[in-house]
Amino acid sequence: MYEKLYYIGVDLGGTSIKVGIVSEKGDIIAKTSSTTPVEKGFEGVAAKIKELINKVMVESKIDKENIAAIGIGIPGACSKEGFVYFATNLFWKDVALGEKLQVLTGLKVYVENDATVAAVAEYIKGVTKGKKNSIFLTLGTGLGGGFIINHEIYSGSHGIGTEIGHVVIGENFYDCNCGNNGCFETFVSATAIIKYCKKLLAEEKDKGLIYNRINGNLDNLNAKIIFDCAKEGDHLALKVVDRMVHYLAIGLANLINLFDPDIIAIGGGVAEAGDVFLKKLKAEVKKYIYVKCMNVTEIALATLKNDAGMIGSGMYAKLNLEKE
Repeated sequence: MYEKLYYIGVDLGGTSIKVGIVSEKGDIIAKTSSTTPVEKGFEGVAAKIKELINKVMVESKIDKENIAAIGIGIPGACSKEGFVYFATNLFWKDVALGEKLQVLTGLKVYVENDATVAAVAEYIKGVTKGKKNSIFLTLGTGLGGGFIINHEIYSGSHGIGTEIGHVVIGENFYDCNCGNNGCFETFVSATAIIKYCKKLLAEEKDKGLIYNRINGNLDNLNAKIIFDCAKEGDHLALKVVDRMVHYLAIGLANLINLFDPDIIAIGGGVAEAGDVFLKKLKAEVKKYIYVKCMNVTEIALATLKNDAGMIGSGMYAKLNLEKE
């Protein structure tokens, strides 16, 4: 029997579910994962989450009595009561995830956007630790954002206030999945980088190193290949990265001008190649910030990587439980 209380953190994505038992200090005690059975719908995914929770509790030998609450990070928008308005990658709309998991597990459940809980993780244990005002951006298939303002989580009056990926920053050559044109994520996400690279490969005669790396098959193209080729000085890859950096800098400068945060942390798959673009990014941001005479906001890479969702979800549950 454990005397301490623990929290279960669930990182729910369109391709995988990660579940961890998290200590009061944000340390992962045990974790497990599985592919997300999206094809089984809401009920099937909820059942899989319960199964993984049971599995990790058995493996850790921590009793249910020592689990204080469950936190879940979802790739979508939800209410403070855990009602999911939509989660595009899961094909969900208007589902009561919090209520469902509470019935299945008998534990209190708190649901929040995945980027917001990752921001919580970085605030408690990562690169933004202890900072009064911080913004976390996750660059992957799309672009998500989490805000900590005055040491408090900010998600707006209706729980949908930090959809930074859908701030419009310019006209683009393709529309966003949301139906608008010019959304931030259509310039800087992994999806955006790949789309622009394919456009250049179709237009330019000198297709450079990338074309050889993918053996002429565009289906083999991914963001890692593009960044690897950029590191080697490939002209086409550098053109792709430079465009991404340009628009990312505009977006970050807008955030700095609006919020004046202590730090902006960048995470997600694209950030794995941070050394390629971070120095360029910092220089580019300075062109667009209003107060150019000051080094106001630090820009850094997130540190918790794949564990951020679990840690943040667990800590989100802890923070909410303490307020009740």
